[in-house]
Amino acid sequence: MMPVTLADIGQENLIKKIGGKSQVKNHLENLGLNVGSTVTVLNTIGGDVILKVRESRVAVSREMAQKIMV
Repeated sequence: MMPVTLADIGQENLIKKIGGKSQVKNHLENLGLNVGSTVTVLNTIGGDVILKVRESRVAVSREMAQKIMV
């Protein structure tokens, strides 16, 4: 397992674990980032990470992205 911030751009990954406090977990789950779903890193801009989740693009901070384990 590794944080999604270390995943290769364009490669589809399976979310295995989401860490952090319950507020952070709930926020990420509301964005569609759930254990068992797939996520693709599209780009990193500054401190943000652009992710493709299902058919949506989501921007999360690098800090939050490090809590998503793939």
